[in-house]
Amino acid sequence: MATSSSSHGDNNITFPLLSKKNETEENSPIKQVALTVPTTDDSSLPVLTFRMWVLGTLSCVLLSFLNQFFWYRTEPLTITAISAQIAVVPLGQLMASKITKRVFFKGKSWEFTLNPGPFNVKEHVLITIFANSGAGTVYAIHIVTAVKVFYHKHISFPVSLLVVITTQVLGFGWAGIFRRYLVEPAAMWWPANLVQVSLFRALHEKEARTKGALTRSQFFIIAFLCSFAYYVFPGYLFQMLTSLSWVCWVFPHNVLAQQLGSGLNGLGIGAIGLDWSAISAYLGSPLASPWFATANVAAGFVFVMYILTPLCYWFNVYSAKTFPIFSNKLFTSQGYIYNITDIIDSNFHMDLAAYEKQGRLHLSTFFAMTYGVGFAALTATIMHVALFHGREIWEQSKSSFNEKSMDIHTKLMRKYRQVPEWWFVCILIGTIATTIFACEYYNEQLQLPWWGVLLACAIAIFFTLPIGIITAITNQSPGLNIITEYIIGYIYPGYPVANMCFKVYGYISMTQAITFLQDFKLGHYMKIPPRTMFMAQVVGTLIAGLVYLSTAWWLMESIPDICKDTSSVWTCPSDTVFYDASVIWGLIGPRRIFGNLGTYENVNWFFLGGAIAPLLVWLAARAFPQQEWIKLINMPVLIGATGMMPPATAVNYTSWIIVGFLSGFVVYRYKPDWWQRHNYVLSGALDAGLAFMGVVLYLCLGLEDVSINWWGNDLDGCPLAHCPTAKGFEVQGCPVFH
Repeated sequence: MATSSSSHGDNNITFPLLSKKNETEENSPIKQVALTVPTTDDSSLPVLTFRMWVLGTLSCVLLSFLNQFFWYRTEPLTITAISAQIAVVPLGQLMASKITKRVFFKGKSWEFTLNPGPFNVKEHVLITIFANSGAGTVYAIHIVTAVKVFYHKHISFPVSLLVVITTQVLGFGWAGIFRRYLVEPAAMWWPANLVQVSLFRALHEKEARTKGALTRSQFFIIAFLCSFAYYVFPGYLFQMLTSLSWVCWVFPHNVLAQQLGSGLNGLGIGAIGLDWSAISAYLGSPLASPWFATANVAAGFVFVMYILTPLCYWFNVYSAKTFPIFSNKLFTSQGYIYNITDIIDSNFHMDLAAYEKQGRLHLSTFFAMTYGVGFAALTATIMHVALFHGREIWEQSKSSFNEKSMDIHTKLMRKYRQVPEWWFVCILIGTIATTIFACEYYNEQLQLPWWGVLLACAIAIFFTLPIGIITAITNQSPGLNIITEYIIGYIYPGYPVANMCFKVYGYISMTQAITFLQDFKLGHYMKIPPRTMFMAQVVGTLIAGLVYLSTAWWLMESIPDICKDTSSVWTCPSDTVFYDASVIWGLIGPRRIFGNLGTYENVNWFFLGGAIAPLLVWLAARAFPQQEWIKLINMPVLIGATGMMPPATAVNYTSWIIVGFLSGFVVYRYKPDWWQRHNYVLSGALDAGLAFMGVVLYLCLGLEDVSINWWGNDLDGCPLAHCPTAKGFEVQGCPVFH
């Protein structure tokens, strides 16, 4: 699916405000950076300490394990580096107070100590960089899951590890090559980093507890324990808290009411989730989203979910009533689940005769519309950036490439030894060579020919710089995965694994590069020696790749019926959508779905609609310059709001929007001091408490398959929401309409 990503962090920062020339020269020309980032550096602070290696490795391993562990669950949870950033502070301080200060091999050139003094901010930053490697997800795992679980084909662990590591390291190569343009210039300011910089400063300030108030550490511990204790209810005892779809309870035998009210299989009207994993599963923490961004997401969700989808369904667009109103499944024209294995030949590519016999593949109308919305979000992002930020991007891009004078941060970083460019070039050449070898030697498993690897690399290197500039200035990254799927789908149809590999090497390696560049800039702001940063990122990337794959492999081998609907918890929603995309774009090919041989050719008009929408907002902003709110309409965010649907469901959005409104509007406006002091700490505590209880529940009860069978554990309580409403269609458990 195409996603228009609005970055985590302070999206209130919409664009840099350049300081005037007569202001002090010894600060960043970007006003927000000047107000947030310290302009001093204590180069005597130890960075590569024993504490850093222990806590950094532990954070990376834990986040990698937990994120992959939760990724296969019906309500996946992504634990961000902010959780580790907060959690390691008391651990670092404990190690500083308890570990021996003895100096080993004193007087010799290799002398060292396990405890060089107080836990300092530079160690903390490097631990967070380590943790970032384990935050999010390793996208290449989707390939392994799709091949092993969905296609039931063979892919070995060493080949899987090769794909995972080369994908991650390839992004590192692009980042290294472009860092001189995207990290060193002051104009490339990476707004999302300012939140973490603010948090570092808050956590390392001397804080005295005022009477009747809590310190940040105390607040974190209390919130963590509450989150830990509470998750036993939605996680085990009362799972219906994930989606309280009360409309279905009022109308237990009405298909229409359940289509409208189901939070997991319908439009989610009235549905609410009292489960933090459901709230933060796909859109990240709503506590980290400012109100204007939340409002854009809410508007986009309402338009797609409550206007576009019902209209298409009740006007029976693309035979919509033959299928469920909300589903990510693939169907035959008769409304039955499409048997994908029947159209795959012994060489693992499409059997055209079998496809023609079974008939064209159909999508639920909602699924087809979300692809259309993805098309629109792509062109909307390009047009929005060109119209609203084009001039600034051009001017600041020129200043980046021609910048002679350095800002204070770049000057301060000059005292440290830089990472030579040839290190990155060697990594890049070695990684590309390894990838070509893997794809050629294991072609039966990976399918991608050598020229596909080079074409994917060409796309990645072409897009990394412009998208890096856009992200570094506007805090938005266009979602270009559809471009890679489209290109290889037309050139090389019928090979699903080749399509998945091409997407991962072409698009995800670029996305990975953007993540690394953001980390580079964080290290730049916090004055971390570049070679130390390089070491931490390389080690963290390798550890994360191994832990992610090992965790996924363990879960796939040990959980029966994983990724099947029969599993109530392990339904792998994101992997299901990734698999569906490999069928649509890879196995069958875009020409037979969205092209002249397919059913959904008209969905391509969304490309045009997405291009026009920002133009209308731009014209309105120029016509009514006094109306400031018009400029807050961000069409890429608004149109791309439902880019995570499916696998995300309505209840994920409704709950996220409500919490985002309470945090970003109510508390931020009426209790700003509390919000500034506790908002991000609360977000990290909720993530961490939920994560630990989720693992405890699985290890103590899930492994032994100990469950409670009662109505409160019926996840949605809307059994009729998936029923079709076309006349004469019979589906088990559904009424027949006449």
